[in-house]
Amino acid sequence: MQKTRIMLYVTDVAVVVKFWQDHFDLPVVTTTALPDGSENVVLAMNPGTELSFFSRAFIQNYSPEVLDNVPSLMFFSERFAALHAELPGATPIVDDNGQPAFGFPDPEGHYYAVGKA
Repeated sequence: MQKTRIMLYVTDVAVVVKFWQDHFDLPVVTTTALPDGSENVVLAMNPGTELSFFSRAFIQNYSPEVLDNVPSLMFFSERFAALHAELPGATPIVDDNGQPAFGFPDPEGHYYAVGKA
C-alpha cells in the first residue's frame, strides 16, 4: 500500500475540517461535491495518510451499513507538548505502555489520541 485514506463521518464537515486545519495545519487535498449537495473534504496528514470527511447524512443515505464504523485513531507528533497545551479539551498525559499519550475531542465530541513521536 502506498497511501491510507481514513474516512470519518461527521455532522458538520466544515466545522470539523476547520478544527483539523486550525490545530494541525493540514492542507486540503481535494473537495468533491456529492449528489446530496454536501461536500467530501480530504486533508493530507503526510504524504501517505489522508483524512476524508463526509457528512453523516450523506453516508446515511448512500452507505448506511458503514455509518457507525468508528475507528480509534492515534496520531504521533513531534509537537506533542505543544499540541497538548493547544488542543481544547486535551486529557491529562498518561503512560500508555511506555508511550506518553493524551486524548482530545474534535468539535463534535469524537476523541482521538496523540502519542509522543
